[in-house]
Amino acid sequence: MSNQKNKPAFADEIGVKATRKIRARKSTQGVWFGLGMMGLIGWSVAVPTLLGAAVGIWLDAHYPGKHGWTLALLVGGLAIGCLNAWHWVAKEDEAMRDEPEDKDE
Repeated sequence: MSNQKNKPAFADEIGVKATRKIRARKSTQGVWFGLGMMGLIGWSVAVPTLLGAAVGIWLDAHYPGKHGWTLALLVGGLAIGCLNAWHWVAKEDEAMRDEPEDKDE
């Protein structure tokens, strides 16, 4: 009897996935959108990383000390860049999941 209860839920899940797949095929966002998003994510990681390294090099040149700043600020910039990329990906994922629901209503 529990097998009968699972079938409607499974069928509904398959229906939702099939509908999502059909909507994805009809989407106008294609290869160029994907490449643009990859570029956006790449720059959102690269810019803070390079800025952190540049500030670290400048600090090491002007304020030499026992420990260097370059590596620490490079890692800090990389962490900020990764958080920034995660933000963009989460935002786009949410937009993609919300958009098909709006078109059906």
